[in-house]
Amino acid sequence: MNFLLVIVGLILLVLGGNWLLKSAVALSLKLNISKIVIGMTVVSFATSAPELIVSINAAMNGASDLALGNVVGSNIANISLILGVTLLFGSMEVQKSFYKTDWPVMMIASIILFYFLSNDQIITRYEGVIFVSILIAFLIFLLRFQNTTISDEIPNDVETLPFYKIVFFLTLGAVGLWGGSEFLISGATSLAKDFGVSDRVIGVTVVSIGTSIPELAASIIAIIKKEKAISLGNLVGSNIFNILGVLGITAIITPITVIDQKFLTNDILWMLATSLLILPLVFLPKIWKLNWIDGVVLLFIYSGFVYWTL
Repeated sequence: MNFLLVIVGLILLVLGGNWLLKSAVALSLKLNISKIVIGMTVVSFATSAPELIVSINAAMNGASDLALGNVVGSNIANISLILGVTLLFGSMEVQKSFYKTDWPVMMIASIILFYFLSNDQIITRYEGVIFVSILIAFLIFLLRFQNTTISDEIPNDVETLPFYKIVFFLTLGAVGLWGGSEFLISGATSLAKDFGVSDRVIGVTVVSIGTSIPELAASIIAIIKKEKAISLGNLVGSNIFNILGVLGITAIITPITVIDQKFLTNDILWMLATSLLILPLVFLPKIWKLNWIDGVVLLFIYSGFVYWTL
């Protein structure tokens, strides 16, 4: 029954995220908002909505480790699992903005998160405000200096919708996301008790992979079609938004406390290590290009993380 709840929850999250993205982009286009702004704000928020709703719901229900595990696990999965699997289907060109802005901001956000948690094992509302403020500053910087790279994040199959359909899909998306998060958290926490593992372990494995399924599917489809819809910059940007946006907004609503100490001695260290490792992979063995060899290395790393965590 708990497995069924998790599966139903994940399906609703995927469908809800897609409906929300479809309606949000259509509404933005109807309001004549530029594709650059849509890509940086609407698309970013919509694609991270599953992580955000799950984290808020988990934190408010006293499952802080599930909220933290969801974000940290998703960040590890984005760099090692999703990028690793995607590279098995083809090589990927890396933009220079990766080392100029994307990677440094991701590392800074990751280090600040580690500092906040290791300092007092809690992300307070004040620290949540700091996260969101950094995110806003980052978005403003990108809008002013890197706006030409953002429009690639807009889905290619966007269609103009009448207003009533926008409202319909927006409502469906919101209901799907919230209902999916309720099912997922209920099933995941019960599953943890059934198997005698912590919320943290379920969060950094099952829940984090589940909320990253849309990115994995989009990445594989995009690289097979040889589209620019996915890039290392997009995955790194997702990691930045997970820390600054998801954890920041969640902490403002309700402070997030570390319950399982292994989160600090294992999970967040793996996140820092995978974030750091991607830099040399971009330059070795071939500069500005990632291929299947890098994919195998990343998948090996993710396998090691799962084995060590379980």
